[in-house]
Amino acid sequence: MTDTLFFYLSKLAWALLSPGNLIIMLFIVGTLLLLLKLQRIARWLLVTNTLLAGLVLSYPVGDWIIQPLEQRFSQPAQLPAQIDGIIILGGGEDLKRSLSWNVAELGLGGDRYIAAKKLAHIYPFAPVIFSGGSGSIQLQNTGAEGHIAQQIFNDLGLLPSRLILESESRNTYENFRNLQPLLKPDGTYLLITSAFHMPRSVGIARKQGVNVIPYPVDYRSNSAELRQIDFDFYDHLKALEPGWREWIGLSVYFFSGKTASWLPKPDIAHSETATEPQRPRSNPFEGL
Repeated sequence: MTDTLFFYLSKLAWALLSPGNLIIMLFIVGTLLLLLKLQRIARWLLVTNTLLAGLVLSYPVGDWIIQPLEQRFSQPAQLPAQIDGIIILGGGEDLKRSLSWNVAELGLGGDRYIAAKKLAHIYPFAPVIFSGGSGSIQLQNTGAEGHIAQQIFNDLGLLPSRLILESESRNTYENFRNLQPLLKPDGTYLLITSAFHMPRSVGIARKQGVNVIPYPVDYRSNSAELRQIDFDFYDHLKALEPGWREWIGLSVYFFSGKTASWLPKPDIAHSETATEPQRPRSNPFEGL
């Protein structure tokens, strides 16, 4: 399977498997069945889907799906004395709005840039390496991703001479495939991406021989103490959608040979700098 075919099939599959899309499509199918006078099947489908939609609307069930991924890796309790670079995976940019308004806009994953700025200050001589192209079928070959990243980093005060930009990759596998020629074969790199996306990213990096120390950001789940019935469908989808997508991605990448393990775990070699998996606290400001 070529990389291009894999990319297009993954986008088609996700259009059908996205929880938000799936709920709406099932309502459409149920309505069509009613119009075709297949009342029994339509009734069963609509009642089941209504209960499912009501559950997602009223309670953050996506936390149960995404939290195991977010807890898999933690930020190092003690950063290494020396690294060869800081890798930040694309995904924090809002490409459509950036192109629409000709302004560098951040999306939900914008924490990745804040973390990169923080680490760039700690390691003033380490290059900041951005990898990310468009994951949208409609917005291929715009060349805008690298320009958006560069503009954001410039606004954050990073010198252009520190930046290495790769904006051809369309998914995580291509991120590391395209980065390999730019990295030292035996180098050590801090890896910044969303916490839920870190297991798959680490698995791909290891498969391609890139030595990374995870630095997860952009957490989407709530602690058990803060979960409550609040009827916020959009907010609940912020955890459900990426969590469900990542579990599918982990499975597909493993069976297609892009990762060596289905759910990568922390490397023992980094045990001196790694902490136990983080647990969300009921009061994040406790002790401050």
